[in-house]
Amino acid sequence: MKGLILAAGLGTRLRPLTSLRPKPTIAVANKPLIHYAVDNLVAAGIDHIGVVVGPSTATPIRDTLECYERARFEFIMQDPPLGLAHAVKVSQPFLGDEPFVMYLSDNLFEHGITDFVSRFDPSSGVNAVLALVEVPDPRQLGVAVVEDGRIERLVEKPADPPSNLAVAGVYVFDASVHDAIEGLQPGAKGEYQITDAIQRMIEAGKTVAPVIVPGWWKDTGKAEDILDANRLVLGRLRRRVEGTVEDSELVGEVVVEPGAVVKGSTVFGPAIVGRDALVERAYVGPFTTIGDQVTVRDAELEYAVVGARTRIERVGARIQASLIGEDVILTGHDGRPSSHRLIVGDESRIELRES
Repeated sequence: MKGLILAAGLGTRLRPLTSLRPKPTIAVANKPLIHYAVDNLVAAGIDHIGVVVGPSTATPIRDTLECYERARFEFIMQDPPLGLAHAVKVSQPFLGDEPFVMYLSDNLFEHGITDFVSRFDPSSGVNAVLALVEVPDPRQLGVAVVEDGRIERLVEKPADPPSNLAVAGVYVFDASVHDAIEGLQPGAKGEYQITDAIQRMIEAGKTVAPVIVPGWWKDTGKAEDILDANRLVLGRLRRRVEGTVEDSELVGEVVVEPGAVVKGSTVFGPAIVGRDALVERAYVGPFTTIGDQVTVRDAELEYAVVGARTRIERVGARIQASLIGEDVILTGHDGRPSSHRLIVGDESRIELRES
């Protein structure tokens, strides 16, 4: 069985953060999103992985994966990106007639996908397995209707959902999916929907089996999703201190990576201070990730994600619920502004003044 990770999208809902780099390279708990996908595939026994990229995502995705040694990657160009079914179509030379796991690179699963993949058993006549999750409002997702242990109908982003079972971002297919994609018509936005291909499989008498995803699942489409995903991942953190801590208080599950210095500060976990970072005369609150080589001095952070090599200094108000990119310079003057909420792209510079 092969793996197929889709990483050609432009991540427009995360701009400006994705203006200079693709969404799968954004870090959650200091690990790129796409590494979670690869980790889950490898844990499920799949180490030959095709990665679908676009013209603007190819180089950064390659760079992000070049140090990953537990899998073999083949990069497949999708230009332009015309939907999930189109990604499978352009990947057919790589996939051949083998069954495969298709994984959306911006999806996170609490318990991985090993149990999910094991449910695919071609000898029992199953042609596809879909991960489903119960959600309160599935109108912006693909929705499944399940009867007698089989998926009988799929609807993409319905105004009136027929169930509360949304399709999560991992699928298993046998080679029959290629016939279902052949001749598929694009939707209203010009994209070829994988839900339409799966519906054609169902209508052709193929068996599409549902698996309810245990634990939490997160589709990191928007800035608040990245922050929530960071919170969920940090919830599994265990205390580890390998850097230097001087005149500081670490409370709870705090990770201080090698080379990091925490000086004259308070850090409440769960939180991560990345490699070679400096936290000085600062407060770092729960559910905060500080990236590698970041400087936080005379500032307060809580429920935040800070990208690598960013510098935050002399910011008077506490920065909360904020997603800050890489190579950002964020400085302030003395004063008492009530609060700041920031979503800042890479290589930005912000100076906060008293109003």
